[in-house]
Amino acid sequence: MEFANLGYSEEQIELLDVAANYCRDKSPIDKVRALMDSESGFDAALWADMAALGWTAIAIPTEFGGVGLSLAEVVPVAEQMGRRMLASPFTASAVTAQALMAAGTDAQKAHWLPKLAEGMAASVALYEAHGDWDLTHITASAAVNGGSITVSGTKQFVQWAEAAEIIIISVSLDGKPTLALLTGDDIPAGALRRESIVDETRRSCALTLDGITLPLSALLDREKAEAALAHIDLTAALLQAAEMCGGTQSVIDYTTDYLKTRTQFGKVIGSYQALKHPIVNAYVDYEKARSLLYSAAHNYGDQGEGEIAVRMAKAAADRIYSHAADRAVQFHGGFGFTHDCDAGLHRRAAIFAASQYGDAAWHRAKLADLLLA
Repeated sequence: MEFANLGYSEEQIELLDVAANYCRDKSPIDKVRALMDSESGFDAALWADMAALGWTAIAIPTEFGGVGLSLAEVVPVAEQMGRRMLASPFTASAVTAQALMAAGTDAQKAHWLPKLAEGMAASVALYEAHGDWDLTHITASAAVNGGSITVSGTKQFVQWAEAAEIIIISVSLDGKPTLALLTGDDIPAGALRRESIVDETRRSCALTLDGITLPLSALLDREKAEAALAHIDLTAALLQAAEMCGGTQSVIDYTTDYLKTRTQFGKVIGSYQALKHPIVNAYVDYEKARSLLYSAAHNYGDQGEGEIAVRMAKAAADRIYSHAADRAVQFHGGFGFTHDCDAGLHRRAAIFAASQYGDAAWHRAKLADLLLA
């Protein structure tokens, strides 16, 4: 895909090149596997590098110390991270910044957005045990007690929560969806519990809110909460689709290299139609998904069209990443089912990514509602 044909400036194309080269050089697969076994799950030095490169500031307005670009410029960076399985709080922090921009008070934005631009890690806590991808379905609750609020309930799949300095949570207050900001000091010992998830390249926690008391100033603008949740939903789905497209490219490259070198019955196995045709079909579907991704990135802010484009992108990325990773496992034979085969890393990553912010079937159902309305 020629990015210049999509209207990117020379500066933006340079950013894409830097991201591709950086992620390739700094996140080889042996390092990915080493970080899987580490406590934090990511390299703090690389995270600092990303902040120094300006990646954490890309979509934050200049008035808050950001670069002042848009999510269209965040997408290719997320894509390259997904391609190299570069573990970091990048996406979680970017979504948190978008949440603050959508519903934060003036004081909250002035205080926290510059810190996020500088590379402070952050996350959002929106999912619960009911498993509904509708972010307005909230059972965690909040009650006002004088000049403070008390929250209760449990949030799940809070990505990179242990590294986050702030976490934006969703609660129900007076029967309405509400967003609140927790700092690390607000979270008592034992409230974060590491979850065992299928994608070992990530870190995820459950967050118990019971007994946490916050000042009223921790509440984001209540009038903007529902619109902000819709914005968060699409932002996270878009960036997740970007990571999935990157992962798809990686697993297709990995499998193609294997098909070109593995011999059986005196022939390279990639010469057999039963193997080469499916991998070509996977590549064609990948290019379709990537086109939908960049269409969504550039139409993101358009009323109506933006939501349709994002849901199409997430549905397509979900399907092709799962399919390509399945074929990779199958084509590697018995080795494909072992922990040592990188195809398995991608298959598990695809499963987890599909579970975040709606799988392909869920987004197709949403598309039907949008297109038939």
